[in-house]
Amino acid sequence: MPRFAVCVFPGSNCEEDVQYALQNVLGELAELVWHKESSLAGYDAAILPGGFAHGDYLRVGAIARFSPIMDAVRAMADDGKPVIGICNGFQMLQEAGLLPGAMLRNQTLTYICRYLYLRAERADSPMTQTLANGEIVRIPIGHADGNFYADDETLDTLERDSRVVFRYVNEAGERDESSNPNGAAHAIAGITNEQGNVVGLMPHPDRCYEPELGTDDGRKLFESLVAWTKDHA
Repeated sequence: MPRFAVCVFPGSNCEEDVQYALQNVLGELAELVWHKESSLAGYDAAILPGGFAHGDYLRVGAIARFSPIMDAVRAMADDGKPVIGICNGFQMLQEAGLLPGAMLRNQTLTYICRYLYLRAERADSPMTQTLANGEIVRIPIGHADGNFYADDETLDTLERDSRVVFRYVNEAGERDESSNPNGAAHAIAGITNEQGNVVGLMPHPDRCYEPELGTDDGRKLFESLVAWTKDHA
């Protein structure tokens, strides 16, 4: 059975949700790992959860990138193991240079917390392996800085190399202004690194893994993570 490390930083607030989804819903082994730990030996995957690490001072994720655990996260990524950043965790991965681009303040200049629709743009990533290509899922967001930005060259590379994992769409699976909640470039909600094992996504599958939460579509993403981890062990 694979072991999942859920990395916890001062100000994280979604770590127990991620752990519960993996451990209590899917029956996997998921453990909380404090950010001052310097090793992830024995773990098969790492998840950086959402929240406000270190209060999001300076920039979102800017201080967390210097935590000792990030060297171990980088080593895990270099080894080809799955590394997942959800919301604030995505921002940390960008600050650490493991994923490109940056997160700007939402175009509305407000915090947005609501359900929306995502389209899976590839079916072979750690968060989409059990989804069909183009499948629509309903997943909530909760952020003030989710406006994905990258220069034109980087955006062209992401599109050309099929590194966009999720895109904001409407219920019919189409892109329009009303379905892009934060103004993200190319309606990008999630991307992967060049090797395909590091994924960052702004929406929160950890908030919708059982029907009682409004939808259990988030469970599909965690099932994908488990399947991908086992297949690449």
